[in-house]
Amino acid sequence: MSYETILYEMRDGVGRLTLNRPDRLNSFTVQMHSEVSRALEVASKDGARALVLTGAGRGFCAGQDLNDRAVAPGGDGVDLGESLEKRYNPLIRRLTTLEMPVICAVNGVAAGAGANIALACDVVIAARSAKFIQSFTNIGLIPDSGGTWTLPRLVGQARALGLALTGEPITAERAETWGLIWKWVEDDKLAGEVDALAAKFASAPTRGLAMTKKLMRESGARALAEQLDVERDAQSALGRTHDYKEGVAAFMDKRAAKFVGS
Repeated sequence: MSYETILYEMRDGVGRLTLNRPDRLNSFTVQMHSEVSRALEVASKDGARALVLTGAGRGFCAGQDLNDRAVAPGGDGVDLGESLEKRYNPLIRRLTTLEMPVICAVNGVAAGAGANIALACDVVIAARSAKFIQSFTNIGLIPDSGGTWTLPRLVGQARALGLALTGEPITAERAETWGLIWKWVEDDKLAGEVDALAAKFASAPTRGLAMTKKLMRESGARALAEQLDVERDAQSALGRTHDYKEGVAAFMDKRAAKFVGS
């Protein structure tokens, strides 16, 4: 399958999706949304057991390409809700429900929707030079792509409001300290760190990882008593999988487990 605005490859069980409009800081257009959607569909069907999302060039993603839906001064407005309903919201839903771990490698600026797309991934690793910017306030908008839901849950209301209302950049180091991301690494270590984690996930018991992701992401909508029941049902199903049996056998035999993802 050919793409013009992204790159996608699958190797050794890892799908790698690279936003590839470096001249526009990988900002989204309608075409890029379409191609990302197609690539995520491929990743879910081609045997990938982990997904890496990153950006080409000096940045991860600057959010929406305003030239793709420009509004002339004094002209008619644009229904931005339609753009969210058709493109950004389905993307966030897809990333958060993919039945595999999704790693975001933030290699530079992540601004606007680009920041919140990164934060929708399961594990975010950022280069030291990366910055996260809730830039919506600069053009009179709210943090979308899940931003108003994700930010207060990750960093608390005070910091979420500060980030959203001021639009000030936050460094990768501070993002880690605040719990916004998993970790930061030096720029020249980013690729190796991400590749090592992706390889670990690709050789892990995929159904267990996927179920862990699902239960944690859905836990906020349940009381503890209900969540305990959900955990019971999940363990009941996972206890019948090949990988659970293999994991126990490997532990008893004192050898490395060979998980197949089922």
